[in-house]
Amino acid sequence: MYPGQAEIKVIYNDMDITHIVASVEWSGDVMQACRSLRCLIKNISLHRKRLLTVENGKGIRFFNGEQELFRGIVFTNEINIDGLHSIVAYDENVYLTKSMDTRKFINMKASHIVQRICSDYGISTGFIADTGYVIPKLILRDKTLYDMIITALTETKKHTGRRFILFNKNGKLILQERKSQITKFIIEDGVNIISARYSQSIEDLKTQVKVIGGDSEKKPITATVKNDELIKKFGIMQHLENADSKLNKSQIEQLARQLLKEHGTIKDEATLDTVGIDEVVAGTSVYVKEKVTGIVGGYYVISDSHRYENGVHTMSLVLSATDELPSLEYEGG
Repeated sequence: MYPGQAEIKVIYNDMDITHIVASVEWSGDVMQACRSLRCLIKNISLHRKRLLTVENGKGIRFFNGEQELFRGIVFTNEINIDGLHSIVAYDENVYLTKSMDTRKFINMKASHIVQRICSDYGISTGFIADTGYVIPKLILRDKTLYDMIITALTETKKHTGRRFILFNKNGKLILQERKSQITKFIIEDGVNIISARYSQSIEDLKTQVKVIGGDSEKKPITATVKNDELIKKFGIMQHLENADSKLNKSQIEQLARQLLKEHGTIKDEATLDTVGIDEVVAGTSVYVKEKVTGIVGGYYVISDSHRYENGVHTMSLVLSATDELPSLEYEGG
């Protein structure tokens, strides 16, 4: 498929309904558990009869050319008097957000926690990367399954710096390590950019980090790390973290350094409307050349929305220079 070309196919409940599809919007966000599909169909005959009965809970698949881009479950459908029928579906990672529980995990890796949760709730899995770090204790009360997994992955990242991402492919949940990417796609003014916007903020910036561990009352262990360059430029803005009481001095210092890397970054965000490329989705990276806004260089895609209509494929992207992923702090239990 060429960029910007749309040769779509939509399969609902094993039935090809492409001939009545008016438009498709396929989207995702690194902060969300699943990708979504919004499909608008012309569900009316010349004699004003409904052509198709759509039921929530049924499967739907979406292709552009020969490539399957989405497989999921219909969660919402709505039809108006003109026969315009809107279908909203999510990939099967959505089930991580639809159940809450209270669970205790002792001496388990995040990858094992993912496998345990998916097994207990009947969620199909594909490749699950070994996250390595054994989490001493997680007691998670009244949390969604997704929040449990993100908490375990956040603990892993805090102690090892390793980052993992969840996604769904062909109906199976995948856990994969997020490593440095080779940027394959170039988005350039005058070539494939339709519009662009850019902003910077230090609202969430931290220039030093203090971590307190050990016995906080009798014998606390404290580590403070600073970014002198950022302090000189922006002043002292401190992040405070309470560490597990079992961590030693070296581990607390390592945690403080890791947290400074995470919080000591100026947030910037670029928004682009461009010619569509199927492979550019939340979690991938692109190289942008747009001189007026100053969006020049490698960026990570934070969220994407692809639109397919009348044989044309366009996309809207939110980009960041930092490789953001969802995180949830463990509050202890």
